[in-house]
Amino acid sequence: MPPLPSPTEPSPPTPPTAVAPPVVRAAVADDLPTVAAILEPYVTGTAVTFDEQAPDVAAWRQRLVDLDARGLPFLVAAVDGDVVGYAYATPWRPKAAYRYTVEDTIYLAPAAQGRGVGSLLMTALLEACARAGVRQVVAVVADDPAAAGSLPLHRRFGFEVAGVLRDVGVKHGRSVSTTLLQLTLA
Repeated sequence: MPPLPSPTEPSPPTPPTAVAPPVVRAAVADDLPTVAAILEPYVTGTAVTFDEQAPDVAAWRQRLVDLDARGLPFLVAAVDGDVVGYAYATPWRPKAAYRYTVEDTIYLAPAAQGRGVGSLLMTALLEACARAGVRQVVAVVADDPAAAGSLPLHRRFGFEVAGVLRDVGVKHGRSVSTTLLQLTLA
């Protein structure tokens, strides 16, 4: 056992505190201002999302209520209580025959990228989708540099490319293609 420092010796520096690992949980209304703030720069500065105006908190509140009523997941990842990312699953198409198919959505705050948060959210999202009876999960990934991490993330989880839709969107003055990926859960 090392000797104790004498009262005249300075104490050794305290090691930096480690950042707590992210916690993934169901989104609640209090999370929605941060969720809106995470998406806003993607809307205004990229073609990752085809939204041209960022949804306000009221729109997010309606989405949370709608997904909850459908039994579909809306999750957040939080570090030390601060939301750093979110994920949810929405119906793929409105027609009844598509009722077991959803589209996934995952967005991260820039500081959370490359730290495994997307993988934690994807794991939890797919598990929640399976519990909800979802059979197919579709991802729609825009051809935009800001979406560079999305294709590898989905492929790591077993999503396969189902096709490419060329020039289906126009945002910030340019045509944008999307890659469709699909994962079978059941």
